Amino acid sequence: MNIRTKDLTLAALFSALIAVGAFIKIPFFIVPITLQTLFVVLSGLVLERKFAVLSVIVYLMIGLAGFPVFANGGGINYIFSPTFGYLVAFAFATYFIASFKEKNIFLATGIGILIIYIIGMLYFVFLQYALNGKVYSISFLLYNLFLIFLPGDILSCVVAIIGYRKILKIVK
Repeated sequence: MNIRTKDLTLAALFSALIAVGAFIKIPFFIVPITLQTLFVVLSGLVLERKFAVLSVIVYLMIGLAGFPVFANGGGINYIFSPTFGYLVAFAFATYFIASFKEKNIFLATGIGILIIYIIGMLYFVFLQYALNGKVYSISFLLYNLFLIFLPGDILSCVVAIIGYRKILKIVK
């Protein structure tokens, strides 16, 4: 296995950017609006698959270790937060984006965002039912956990793609 210092440094940088993105937020009803999605998508575009996923795993481990790098704090109890599923989904999204960016960058980022929504919403539903016995309607979930965030996340994908293309020009 050939691991370069540059790859590890970039993975660490994206872990930090994802953490910074959590602090740039607009509090919202259930899930805050943050810039994390932008940096997650960008990490999937810039980094190789294993390092993109590593950047998210390092971010998650730092937060679960107790450092307040998540949008609403940190610590092991954060797994009981209704938003934790979205954070876990970041790893799956970066894996997908990094795997398919060469085939169709727009489709890869779009599906990456959908992966975040699906896993995040499923975790939210599971957690709310398991801990509180609450059941939400599909329309409530689609509106409050998907449609409200879609325009901003589409914009994040576009900005990430533009940034990625500029980075490619600089590197070449």
